[in-house]
Formats: sequence, C-alpha cells, structure tokens
Amino acid sequence: MIKYDWMNQGVGSRIVTLMDLDEIARLGASLRQIDQRLLPAKQGITKVWYQGGEPYFDVIVELRQGKIEWFQFTFRGKSISWQPNFSDLQTGQTNELHTDDLTFHPASKLIENNQQKDVEFIKLACAILQTHTGEPFFDQILLLFEEKRAEGT
Repeated sequence: MIKYDWMNQGVGSRIVTLMDLDEIARLGASLRQIDQRLLPAKQGITKVWYQGGEPYFDVIVELRQGKIEWFQFTFRGKSISWQPNFSDLQTGQTNELHTDDLTFHPASKLIENNQQKDVEFIKLACAILQTHTGEPFFDQILLLFEEKRAEGT
C-alpha cells in the first residue's frame, strides 16, 4: 500500500487514500503510447507521450540521441518533472482539476511547483512506472528516481 493524498476540488478538501498494488498495476497497464506523428517535432528531439486510462494521467519524455532531456509525469492534479540542469526531481500541482478557472482550456496545463518535494507522490509515481520495467525510457526514468534516492534528495 502506498499513501496518496490529493485535493478534491469539487468538495474543497484534502483526501488521503491508500493505493494497493492492484490499483497501481491497473494504472500502469492503462498507459498507452500516443502516435508520435501527432506530436509537434523539434529538431534533434524525440518526444514520447503515454496517456493513462484516467483524465490528466500521462508521461511525456523528450529524448536526444536516446537520452532523456526532460520528462514529466502527471496524475490527478499532481506532477513530477526533471531535466538535466536541475539536480533533483521537481514536484508540483497542475491546474487540471481547477474547474473554477475561466482561463482553463482542457489542452493546457499549468504547473505550480511545490516548496517541498512531495515524497509520497514520488513513491506512487515510481511504483506506477515500475509496471513498465524493461521498456527503455521507463527504465531511464526509474534510474533517475533511484539516483535521487541514493543521493538522499
């Protein structure tokens, strides 16, 4: 079981849930790769996008010569991102669950970084990503998670 807390915007309260291994496996299995031809191209960058079975659940990775340049994991209004010029994983909140925002468009995503790293969310994301062990860029992301844990960050 992994503890996962999130803000229910509908009722305006924080909810803490325990997520069991079956639900984690279901979430991981729901990740499907989006056809790369649908993604905007950047010279020298390969973008890979997996969308999960729930709204606002995705993993996006930008690769340069097979190496991760940037990744972002979003799930139920929370995010984790990383890029090489930052030494740590960054967690944050997305605006996707804020239905009271008049400027919100479903194709947009704004992220407000957390002051302190959301360690429980990182554990949950890691558990979901581990359901794809053996797939190259998922393994690279998991290696970053392990490196940050070994560094004590």
